[in-house]
Amino acid sequence: MSVLEKLTSADAITLEDKYGAHNYHPLPVVLSKGKGVHVWDVEGKQYYDFLSAYSAVNQGHCHPKIVGAMMEQAQTLTLTSRAFYNDQLGPYEKYVTEYFGFDKVLPMNTGAEAVETAIKICRKWAYEKKGIEEHSAKIVVCENNFHGRTTTIISFSNDEDARKNFGPYTPGFIKIPYNDVEALEKVLKEEDNIAGFLVEPIQGEAGVFVPDEGYLAKTKALCEEHGVLFIADEVQTGIARTGKLLAVNHENVQPDILILGKAISGGAYPVSAVLANNHIMNVIKPGQHGSTFGGNPVAAVVAVAALDVIKDENLAENAETLGQLFRDKMNEYISGSTIVTLVRGKGLLNAIVINDTEDSSTAWDICVKLKENGLLAKPTHGNIIRFAPPLVMNKEQLLECVSIITNTIKAFEK
Repeated sequence: MSVLEKLTSADAITLEDKYGAHNYHPLPVVLSKGKGVHVWDVEGKQYYDFLSAYSAVNQGHCHPKIVGAMMEQAQTLTLTSRAFYNDQLGPYEKYVTEYFGFDKVLPMNTGAEAVETAIKICRKWAYEKKGIEEHSAKIVVCENNFHGRTTTIISFSNDEDARKNFGPYTPGFIKIPYNDVEALEKVLKEEDNIAGFLVEPIQGEAGVFVPDEGYLAKTKALCEEHGVLFIADEVQTGIARTGKLLAVNHENVQPDILILGKAISGGAYPVSAVLANNHIMNVIKPGQHGSTFGGNPVAAVVAVAALDVIKDENLAENAETLGQLFRDKMNEYISGSTIVTLVRGKGLLNAIVINDTEDSSTAWDICVKLKENGLLAKPTHGNIIRFAPPLVMNKEQLLECVSIITNTIKAFEK
């Protein structure tokens, strides 16, 4: 194909299918532009983005403040590695630790890397500070979790697509039901050598499963009682998505280790972070963990700009208000629906459950029809559709999107 020929959607899909690994199953739309709450495909059709790159684009597509900071720094210094200091990392580290209320940050690039980092810190803390015998520390996790797809993380996943034929698996994890305080209490009383409890404040990939009120506060209290680190994976739920800066803030919980990613850069650049106080973070010494790109100058300025936008534009408050409106409007529709059984979520992280089996194509078919009607969303777990628009959305846009969603679903009513 000549470089002068315009790439069509069909061309782009064919190229990915032929030359790319088949580890994703995208919706059949090829995007070429984004601004605010909208994206456009290569043919120029406009869509509302109701996935936000799995909540990475909370600040909206191509936010000028974030992009401007990235461009300016990219023309000055992009990467030094951590073999040397750079003039942007220290200011970012001060900013982000004060922003979230911790002593120290360990900067990484992706959410999965940050989870791996937190696991390593937790284990090292257990051996050096708690006195657990080396190689025997255990971390409690929850069923139906999603923390990434590295070898260690899939070792404690329920998702057979992510697990099958990737073993042998990493030991050292105990799985308990999510949203079950008694299960955690039981394992903490009966098992020796527990180092940490790793939990998502809301299980996003599991279908935006929101735990009972009080679950986070009660489990944090149990961790404190038993000398166990409470590790909050806020990669998807953090950075104002649920109507608070962090989802744990709904219950005034301060994690021992906080994991951030995605929207900490506004989707402009791979940035993740692990935050903890000195008595935990100081177990990490030179040579024991790192990343060539972690803490690079571009990442540092992008993250500062992205977090500035969250506060300056009151995006947590907007997510809280619009999220409640979305659920109210969807519940009005659901009261007379046969195809949608419920809507759940917090802030602008929501999902609807389709009245069909997990192996059916109904949710996928609805998302394809939503695409045709100008709104992009994606199923999870077969019969659940997640809705997570950029937090810069306004009321008028949200109501228009509710209309698109409900009118689309009407065609599937039985």
